[in-house]
Amino acid sequence: MSYKGFLGCHSKGSKEDQEFYDLKNKAAEYYRSNGVPEKIECVLNEMFVQKPNDIYGYLANYFTRFSCTPVISKITGREVYHGTGLTAIQANVHCIIRDEEKMVCSAVMGGPYDSLSEGIAESGETVCNSDQQQLSVTTALNWIREHLNPMLQGFNPTDQTNIDKLLSDFFMARYLEDKKICEREEEENKSETVSEAPPQASPTSNKDKKGVDKGKRVNSTEKPLPPAEPPVPRLPGAIAVGVVSFAVAKTATRLIGAPLYTHITSIRVQQASNKIYLPMPMITILSCGKNSLGKLNLLDEVIILPTSSQRVRQVIGLNLELQREMMRILNGSGCKAGPVGISEGSLQVGFERPEQALDLVTEAFANLKLPLGSDLRLAINCAAHCLMDCSRGRYEVMSGCHKSPDELVDLYEGLIDKYPSITALIDPFRKEDVEQWERLASAIGQSCCLIADAASNLCPRWGDAKPLPQGVTKVIFRHHGDMTISELIRKFADKSETILAAGSAETGDTSIVDLAVGLGSFFLKLGGLRGGERMDKYNRLMAIEEELEQEGILGAREINLVKPAALTL
Repeated sequence: MSYKGFLGCHSKGSKEDQEFYDLKNKAAEYYRSNGVPEKIECVLNEMFVQKPNDIYGYLANYFTRFSCTPVISKITGREVYHGTGLTAIQANVHCIIRDEEKMVCSAVMGGPYDSLSEGIAESGETVCNSDQQQLSVTTALNWIREHLNPMLQGFNPTDQTNIDKLLSDFFMARYLEDKKICEREEEENKSETVSEAPPQASPTSNKDKKGVDKGKRVNSTEKPLPPAEPPVPRLPGAIAVGVVSFAVAKTATRLIGAPLYTHITSIRVQQASNKIYLPMPMITILSCGKNSLGKLNLLDEVIILPTSSQRVRQVIGLNLELQREMMRILNGSGCKAGPVGISEGSLQVGFERPEQALDLVTEAFANLKLPLGSDLRLAINCAAHCLMDCSRGRYEVMSGCHKSPDELVDLYEGLIDKYPSITALIDPFRKEDVEQWERLASAIGQSCCLIADAASNLCPRWGDAKPLPQGVTKVIFRHHGDMTISELIRKFADKSETILAAGSAETGDTSIVDLAVGLGSFFLKLGGLRGGERMDKYNRLMAIEEELEQEGILGAREINLVKPAALTL
């Protein structure tokens, strides 16, 4: 109706009437331009035919299809604690969803603060090891608040690749800044050292021209111990990169209504098969390492290693039976064992020799008539880097019993000859003992594989690739705090039969299991079958197995543990 027609229907016209009329026209034009009348007419007609019980629910679902794609509105961080009582970072992703801001998802990650070397704060101040933990937490929270939050606003959380590139570029810029500060300080320290150099040693010194102390006897047959490599420097605050990337990935899965492993799989390079393969759980059943109350240090973990496509529920059930049987044997009068407890979810027993622990496992298998050495085999986590007595240059394999690297090779050979069910050794040496890695691989490589865990941490993620010790056939990876999801995917794409392990910072989050499935990991190392946080992860693995089986996309694969591979990091 025109304004004159409108006035004709009313005896009096006013300015207010004209403004009201103009407002109605603007509203009608606004709704027409956005197609609202047509959509309302369409949904009303559909609803009248279908006559749903929940009318307003039907309307809400209908119009949700036309709402804008959710975008990140802000990212916040807070300091929390993980299962070991140390601090961790929680990143929260907020999105605009149907014109409202909501906190969609969060992720928690703990960093290796206790192993950080001395570093440089953003101010350029040198900090000592005892302050690294709080520095890392504080810096990470500052990064999230001041840099990552404004950087990622407006991004679609499903755009993981581009978001991760921004995070990586930001981290690289911070790393280069930190590197320049370190180099500048090194130059200053060198100049100070030169200016304050002490006078040269007196010619009457007790050392000969080669620098050998004449008053000490030198064993010429024993090779000097290779010096330990300096610890990998970690940039304080780097955990912000990994935790934000992880939180964004989890947010995307919440918004698209799909499991995290499906989202991770979709980011990876398309595969020829539509099958999804489940990682086999590496379950720790016995711990006799350095922290146990016995004399034995060498067997940090005795792990059950499935080598065929068994169901996860079946593997877990067998391991629970083994634990009960071992406890029964330990409680018997004929077993000579030290104190028994629980460590990292597994039985911790105080033994004096490695044969005692391996005999216990072998006896439990025999009593239950389980096929040890075929479908189920053993892996030993030696954690040799924790056993090195640097003052002696030897490994303390048992309290008071030290072995040189060469003697340790012979010890491993003897154990594998006696217990052929041992199919894998994890960290049998320090990463520096490259000659012993190669010698052991040559001796046992046809029946036992060597796996690098701590020995695989040769360089930071931004550094050049370094070769692993000769003989390493598999590598254990963890999602480090300075690594985005996209970078983790690339790491797994370059490796053969890789293993994903949960970090030492236990949390109740089961996302590590989805990550392992989505990445295509061959094995998943979670620890023992005790503790709510670990059992939640094992339960999640069983749930995914059931989902894939119901959908008919559960793949099966045989695993060749001793297949040689040339690996780099």
